Amino acid sequence: MSQATMLQNPLLWLHRKLQERVPYGASNRFLEGPFAPVHSEVTETSLKVTGSIPRELNGVLARIGPNPMQVANPALYHWFMGDGMVHGLRLEDGAARWYRNRWIGQDNVRRAQKKAPLPGPRRGPAPTVNTNIIGHAGQLWALVEAGACPVALDGELESRRHGLFASDLKQGFSAHPHLDPATGELHAICYDGFDRSHLYHRIIDSNGALTRNVAIKVKHGPMVHDCALTQSSVVVLDLPVTFSIKAALGGSSLPYEWNPKHAARVGLLPRHGEGRDVRWFDIEPCFVFHTCNAFDLEDGSAVVDVVVHGRMFDRSRQGPEDQVVTFERWTLNARSGRVEREVLSRERQEFPRFDERLTGRAYRYAYAVGVNIANPSANALYRHDLTTGTALAHHYGPRQLSGEVVFVPRHAGAAEDEGWLLSFVHDLDGGPGRVVILDAQDLAGPPQAVIDSPYARHRHALAP
Repeated sequence: MSQATMLQNPLLWLHRKLQERVPYGASNRFLEGPFAPVHSEVTETSLKVTGSIPRELNGVLARIGPNPMQVANPALYHWFMGDGMVHGLRLEDGAARWYRNRWIGQDNVRRAQKKAPLPGPRRGPAPTVNTNIIGHAGQLWALVEAGACPVALDGELESRRHGLFASDLKQGFSAHPHLDPATGELHAICYDGFDRSHLYHRIIDSNGALTRNVAIKVKHGPMVHDCALTQSSVVVLDLPVTFSIKAALGGSSLPYEWNPKHAARVGLLPRHGEGRDVRWFDIEPCFVFHTCNAFDLEDGSAVVDVVVHGRMFDRSRQGPEDQVVTFERWTLNARSGRVEREVLSRERQEFPRFDERLTGRAYRYAYAVGVNIANPSANALYRHDLTTGTALAHHYGPRQLSGEVVFVPRHAGAAEDEGWLLSFVHDLDGGPGRVVILDAQDLAGPPQAVIDSPYARHRHALAP
């Protein structure tokens, strides 16, 4: 969840001068352990495989995260602001063809690599793209929020250009758009550090064209990392982490803080409505990085499943603080105008995923991984049965830390939960990084396949 620099030029100059006054600090936990950066790009084609890779899995499993090339002062480094790096594993016909990692080709990285800058528009003086990677309109795209344009990648993870997909407009996008499987459209709620009075609903069609760009009025410049889709509406999260001039002038590289004066609310924007058409629902102060899925109810209400943090960015300049984290079901009650909250799990977890063929529709299974930001350790994958209220767990092993898990259906007509769960897994003791493939219907059983990389450090196992 990185931000391009969000300050107008005079304020930017003052911000940098104030940063120079911050004493040098060698310690920053977001530069250590599973957060530590990788220092080189590699390509590996000799990959050890234990088990059998399903032949139906053909494509690239990719993940991205902050991976700073250089850090001038660790005391000022914020986890969300590191240069982007993508890791990818190519699977084809039951074989692991290659693993490679590449920095995203933002301007400072290209200069350091003695390469020419990429073509395409930029937003902000130092755009950083490091948060999500998706396939859309025939290309891979590295994404970030807060105003920077996406970066297009080729099939071998090389950066090719900046831009808002096929649009010529110089506008940013979101870290987490959502694809409507019925239309092929990407929906996103976007914000821009240069415009703190609006959010934007942007739709990118299946060819990459921007077809919708609707402004929604807000106060204080809220951070909006994710959204959700129902069949009728887009779910808008307007929660109390907002732009802070005080933080910016205090030297923070991420000028967003917990703001108790900002009223927390959740909105339903009709897919083809205007900003004035948003129905707002009041909620107790909290923060959400990631949604799972959402769907409509017959009475005009809506349900959205989310991972909820009690507070965020109220103490640390370097990254998220250790907080109470719950997986919850929110019902946006059309009659009361409030959000009704039901805790589905009190296990500390993040990065919820589901069978995305069911985006915007009622569904049964959600997947998330255990996360402890304060003390990263071996974690589990949780499969939540939202019908029965039960959960199963898969433990990857001692000192094994899985990142976000992706569900891939076994075939186009497969039932929900009939498929595989894939993730990059980090060895906290420095052993080989791995990709683990699990049978989603047999979490208690052994992995379907484990692919080791001779490259030992798949770092940033945790990523925003």
